[in-house]
Amino acid sequence: MGEQGQRVVIVTGAAGNLGAAVAAAFAARGDRLALLDRDVGRLDETRRSLGLDAGTALLAVDLLSAVSTADAAAEVVARLGRVDVLANIAGGFTMGPPLHETPDADWDLMMGLNARSVLNMCRAVVPHFRRQGGGRVVNVAARAALEGKARMGPYCASKAAVITLTETLAAEHRDHGITANCILPGTIDTPQNRASMPDADFSRWVPPAALADVIVFLASDAARAITGAAIPVYGRS
Repeated sequence: MGEQGQRVVIVTGAAGNLGAAVAAAFAARGDRLALLDRDVGRLDETRRSLGLDAGTALLAVDLLSAVSTADAAAEVVARLGRVDVLANIAGGFTMGPPLHETPDADWDLMMGLNARSVLNMCRAVVPHFRRQGGGRVVNVAARAALEGKARMGPYCASKAAVITLTETLAAEHRDHGITANCILPGTIDTPQNRASMPDADFSRWVPPAALADVIVFLASDAARAITGAAIPVYGRS
């Protein structure tokens, strides 16, 4: 794996609140970035807002498509020479009806955004890690993955799947220099969450930058002996 400051890091969902914070944290350490999201225009806004180099790779990708994710991974390697870290930040959340009234579309949406996106990116990137002799995967699960919640069944199940996928990757690749870990955020302090829960104590929530610090650590050489872990990051909630 490349030395910190010379690594190539893929960040999915990079135009979102957490994705942008993760991109900023890796950039601050001198890593080269490939930012992935659905909309290149939003990615360019993120790049400029963070003051990132114009050479930062910006790629529009459909994370629900195995072809699109494989093409994106191949383009990153072609443009930047390698890939050392995969930070799977993209995901989504929605409340729903009780489980027995849940339509297929709600189930498919949560499983797609949160689990299939991780599966597709790992299928696209891990072969490059294997050829290079190592790499780091960091996924985003959720505190809600640990216990089913009313009207959140598809979300909880999809994030529980992220934990299982992470553990599976770790078990399959521990002898190949590849680590796979995930974080379990509590409520993240974003403008959207503040708007939907205006009476909450925002100071108890987890700032995106704090989550980014944990992700950067798990991708670092300091965490080389950690794999298959699900790290709680709850703030004071």
